[in-house]
Amino acid sequence: MIRFAMTFCVALAASAANAAIDIQQVTSPGGIEAWLVEDHNIPFTALEIRVRGGAALDEPGKRGATNLMMATLEEGAGDLDAQAFQTAREDLAAGFGFDAGDDMVSISAQMLTDNRDEAVALLRDAIVNPRFDQSAIDRVRQQVLSNIASDAKSPGDIASAAFDKAAFGDHPYGSPLSGTVESVTALTRDDIVTAHDNALVRDRVYVGVVGDITPADLGPLLDDLLGDLPESGPALPPEVEDMLDGGTTVIPFDTPQSVALFGQPGLRRDDPDYMAAYVLNEILGGAGFESRLMNEVREKRGLTYGVSTFLVPKFHADLWMGQVASSNATVAEAIEVIRAEWARIARDGVTQEELDKIKTYLTGAYPLRFDGNAEIASILVGMQVIDLPPEYVENRNEMLAAVTLDDVNRLAATLLQPDRLHFVVVGEPEGLAAAN
Repeated sequence: MIRFAMTFCVALAASAANAAIDIQQVTSPGGIEAWLVEDHNIPFTALEIRVRGGAALDEPGKRGATNLMMATLEEGAGDLDAQAFQTAREDLAAGFGFDAGDDMVSISAQMLTDNRDEAVALLRDAIVNPRFDQSAIDRVRQQVLSNIASDAKSPGDIASAAFDKAAFGDHPYGSPLSGTVESVTALTRDDIVTAHDNALVRDRVYVGVVGDITPADLGPLLDDLLGDLPESGPALPPEVEDMLDGGTTVIPFDTPQSVALFGQPGLRRDDPDYMAAYVLNEILGGAGFESRLMNEVREKRGLTYGVSTFLVPKFHADLWMGQVASSNATVAEAIEVIRAEWARIARDGVTQEELDKIKTYLTGAYPLRFDGNAEIASILVGMQVIDLPPEYVENRNEMLAAVTLDDVNRLAATLLQPDRLHFVVVGEPEGLAAAN
């Protein structure tokens, strides 16, 4: 898939630092909604499109269909075969990207103002009228199969697949979205067409736009680009039942260093305590060398080069996860230290000094995210997906500042569950037996 490298660092970055981004909510004549930030300093526009559903909509026995479909969108559209499509895109100096995730499919586009109409027409064909030539499907299928074979030799990917299976079982989240060798090999062109019809639908579209375009021009563009998509798609999958326990899964793998992925149930993104959870995670394992786990596992004991934690709020399940790598001789000790720190912070909480330090870091780092048109467009569409209001850009640091020590420690005591922290370890760990 093409990744357009051009990034314009514009005046919006400075505006973000001053919380002064002007987000306009635009509705096209056909009813498609988008968020727009105008910037006419450079004749360039970035679009980020998300459609809710994603690879979780793969039909039974067709795992990998959505992933393969999205990877084939740019392999010919309308009257243009794969080579002609790429030539046309290059002639327009446009950049397109297509991707599939568990919960969404993503479409990215960057284009110059002078070529905008032609670039939109080309992108529209890829989205609405892809060719799905058998030769293109087979070529991309081989790329996917190569990636699957590579993942099967990667300790990190092996751990991820095993953890997902333990956490989500038979739900679509429980298997890799790229599919298996068997499922991808068996996919037909009809399966790809069905995946297209299921994944790309109007009533689940979110759009963020930044750059040299006005609301008056954006409305018709949205209808031209997306108006001919099916109105709706199949039902979304159900919520995932909570399946994690406090066990350990050991997967033997010939490597001098074991990789461990660990996690427990998390918190929904729309929970009122999510900001406090975000702060707590940064203190526990998200803030690099300043985190508790980095201090305990690396700095004090030298058991790893790095350990981190992160919140994973999916649409149908929520996790609090982390990862660490350590030599086979020391990974058991690293896991013991992580479990102990998980329990200690749940029992004793954090200090006011820790809270003040991490809040200063997070408020200062936030404006740095707004460093280019494509990046800002991605932020805009991400906010819509999780139902944040436009004012969040201005109010986010105030919300962060309002998080109190009582908020964080109350959440630590209720949400952190060391007894349910499950580890998946891939390697040849010494002195570590599987609890499951």
